[in-house]
Amino acid sequence: MKKKTIISQDPSFIQSINIANDWCKDWDDDLLSDEVLADRIKELIKTKNGIRGFFAYALSDSKCTLLDKLPSSIIFILRERGVHVVEITIKNLFMSSAQILNHQKAKNVEYAERSNNISERCINLLKELDTKLVTKEINKMLSEIDNMGNGFNNQVKYTLEQKDFIREKVNEIAK
Repeated sequence: MKKKTIISQDPSFIQSINIANDWCKDWDDDLLSDEVLADRIKELIKTKNGIRGFFAYALSDSKCTLLDKLPSSIIFILRERGVHVVEITIKNLFMSSAQILNHQKAKNVEYAERSNNISERCINLLKELDTKLVTKEINKMLSEIDNMGNGFNNQVKYTLEQKDFIREKVNEIAK
C-alpha cells in the first residue's frame, strides 16, 4: 500500500473526492485504522473543497460504509469541525430528501434508493453531532427553506410537497 496523504494543502473538489474514495476503500479493507483515517479526514475537511469533496463521496457512494458505521474517532473529528459539518450535512439532507420525491415521480427506483440512502446517512450523522448546534442550524435552514432549492445554486425552488417531506425527514432526527 502506498502512502495516501493529501498532496496539496488545498485540494480541489475533485481531488478531495478521489482522496476520500482512496481512504474509504483502504479503511473498508482494514488497511487503515479508525484513528489514522480520522486524522487524515481532519486535515482534508479543513478547507471548503475538502469538506465538500469528503461528504460528496462519503454520503453518496453505497460501497463506502464509513457514515453507516460512524466510528467514535470519526464522530469526534466531525464534531470538532462544528457548524461546517452540521451545515453541509443538513444541506445534503434537504437536497437528498427532495430528490427522493423527484426520482419517485420519474419512477427511477434505483436513484430514489440512492437518495434515500444519502438522506438516512445524514439523519444518522446529525443524531451524533452537537444537539444544540444541529437544532439551531436546522431551525435556521427551515426558516429559509422558501428561498432554497434543488442544488447548491437554489435556482429551482423546492415545491410544497418537497418542503413537507424535508420537514418529515428532519423530524426523524429526534427519533
